[in-house]
This record gives sequence, C-alpha cells and structure tokens, in this order.
Amino acid sequence: MNRRKRRLLVTGGAGFIGSNFVRYILEQYPADTVTVLDKLTYAGNPANLDELKQRYGDRYEFVQGDIADATVTAPLAAQCDDVVNFAAESHVDRSIVDPTAFLQTNVIGTQVLLDAVSRANPRPALFVQISTDEVYGSTDGEPFREDSPLQPNSTYAASKAAADLLVRACKTTFGVASVITRSSNNYGPYQYPEKFIPLAITNALNDEPIPLYGDGLNVRDWLHVEDNCRAIDQVIWCAEQKGTHHTEIFNIGGGRGAEVTNRYVLEMILRILEKPQDLIRRVPNRPGHDLRYALSSEKLQRASGWTPTHPFEEGLRATVEWYRTHESWWRPLKGRAGLHWLPAGKP
Repeated sequence: MNRRKRRLLVTGGAGFIGSNFVRYILEQYPADTVTVLDKLTYAGNPANLDELKQRYGDRYEFVQGDIADATVTAPLAAQCDDVVNFAAESHVDRSIVDPTAFLQTNVIGTQVLLDAVSRANPRPALFVQISTDEVYGSTDGEPFREDSPLQPNSTYAASKAAADLLVRACKTTFGVASVITRSSNNYGPYQYPEKFIPLAITNALNDEPIPLYGDGLNVRDWLHVEDNCRAIDQVIWCAEQKGTHHTEIFNIGGGRGAEVTNRYVLEMILRILEKPQDLIRRVPNRPGHDLRYALSSEKLQRASGWTPTHPFEEGLRATVEWYRTHESWWRPLKGRAGLHWLPAGKP
C-alpha cells in the first residue's frame, strides 16, 4: 500500500509485541523511521532489538525512558508523526501481587504521554493505544464486539480500560486523533518466558513441571504476534484514509480454530516437543480468573480486508521451534522470570 513517509514513536518497543511491531515497520516501509522509547523493566529486553541499529542505521533510534516522565515524552512527541503506545505492565499475576506498578505505567503513564501529544507543536497526526480483550471481562456467549461493555476483572485489565477511557477523553477534550486496538492473547517470538506459552515451552525443554491453573478449562483466543502487527498497521492505514472524527476501536482476534482451552495448549506443546504429559501440574486457580475470552474481528475485516494468516497449530509449532533454537535468548531471562505462578493462598 502507498503510505506517506512517517516518523513513528513506539513506546514499549523493547517488549514482546512492541519489538515485533518495530521489526515489521522497518522491514515493510523503507522510508519510515522509528524511535523506540522503553523504560527497560524486567520485560523490556534490549536483546529484542539488538541488530536493528546495524541493519537500519539512522532509521532506528532507541531512547531509554519512562512514558510517565514528561521531560522525556514531550520532546519525542514533538518530533514524530504517529505515536504507538505499547508501553504497559501486562502480567495479570503480577497485578494481583502488586497493582501499583500497573496503575503507574498503564494509567498515569498513558495520561502523561497523551498530555505530551496534545501539547506538541506540531502535534502528531495519530495516537494509537494498544489495549487488550481483557477490558471486556469474561464471556459465556457471543464474542466481544467493539461496543461491548467494559467489565474488567483484574487490576491489569482495569488499568488498561482506564487508559482506553483516557484516550477517548483526550480526543473529545483536546482533539487528539486516536485509535484503540484490543487484541486477544498474543504468542510468538521474543515473548518473556514468564507468560503462559513461553513458560510452558521453556519448562518443557528443561523437563520441569508446567503449572496449570485449576482444571485448565479457561479458554483463550490466540493470535500470532505477526498477525497482530499487520492488523495494527491496517488500523493506522484506515485512520489515515478516513480520518478520526472520534476515537475508533478495533478488535483483533485469532479467528477460527484459535479459541482453545489452556489445557489443550499445554498438551499440544508437549506433543510437539515429544515430552510426557505428566509434566503438567495443576495449581490452585488464580483469583478472578476469567473463564473465556473471544473476540469478533469483523469490523477490522470489513474496513481493511485483514484476516489472520497463522493457523493456531501451525503458529504454535513455529513458536516452539523458535524457542528451541533460541536458547541463548531465553535462558538468561529464565532465572529472572520468578513469578511462574501464584503460590497457594496468595490473595
């Protein structure tokens, strides 16, 4: 597609989805430049971006900093065309143990970043808020649509819902052009080994037990990170074509066959690695554990023609292979990923 030359500020660009998006943009759009702003907390890994400076030169820049620091965000916002905000604390278990960091980054950080955008001169053309399907809560019926009510059930989900509302308010009050994407559970390369799928893969490679909350029948709608990056790109394209007279929201789901139970995912990983199923160890269920996530992506499909291209089993096999062949990436992180699951009795 023909696009204007852009200068993108990607916050949280050293994280899982953010780093995949940065790679995608630099590969797909040779005229674009990307500045990554990342605080480099436990999940922000410089190794995710290691070779980009050498490969892309002046098209890529990294700045270490906090989106909640106005002295950092203000000058960066004034130098870019679009802001894509991936920066977030995202691990639900951690939000149960210590919610403060989630409110600081996901809520206060988003507001400070929005304030920098609204005050910038010239103002960025578009603010893209990367959100989550968890803001909708759990469903026992139809997949969530963009107009479904927000009913978050964890501190993480509540903080992301609050950030979404701040984006909407900033559009209404200050006229900041904005879009929000809400994707289902992502998987793929460069995901921190504390999260469900990479934890299972790396534990299995180590012949270590794999924790499974409760009966394992909680259902997630899985989306390969490359499909999500393409979808976010399509959302930006749609906003450029039609303008943003209000804050547009787009759901991004994994599609047919991607909605499966947690137990099924673990069993599939163990089959792929030819490891025994008894590595699965049931642990007490997580407090407030949502039973089922499911998204309808019909709005994005109608607007842009986007559909996911990675069938779940195929994408999972490729992800297992990536972790199997990239031990040098995940082994240094494995010891730091200390919160593998909540201990029994933890509130």
